[in-house]
Amino acid sequence: MDTEMKDSSPLVSTDTEPKYGGFSRFEIELEFVQSLANPFYLNHLASQKLLNEPAFVAYLSYLQYWARPPYMKYLNYPGPTLKHLELLQEERFRQDIISPELVQALAAEGAKASVDWHKAE
Repeated sequence: MDTEMKDSSPLVSTDTEPKYGGFSRFEIELEFVQSLANPFYLNHLASQKLLNEPAFVAYLSYLQYWARPPYMKYLNYPGPTLKHLELLQEERFRQDIISPELVQALAAEGAKASVDWHKAE
């Protein structure tokens, strides 16, 4: 992975865009950024030492474009996705997410938010 990331965020998929395994860059990045909503996946990334890699950290920084329109509307779970993406910008969080206690706390927080959201309807 190249440590320099392009400043431009991808445009929504078009027929002329190159495909990677049959998927556009937009689709691949959307699927990946949405996976960040899962605290157990964040723990897996930490256990694989990816969160210590400068190139991967740069990629996480690049992905912050998902917090802006028009990209945000494509996220299924914008709350936890964007919260975790923001937390991943902090070195301390990238180190702490290896802790099962933190993972469980984030999972419980997400479950509570879901229950509270359904009660509000």
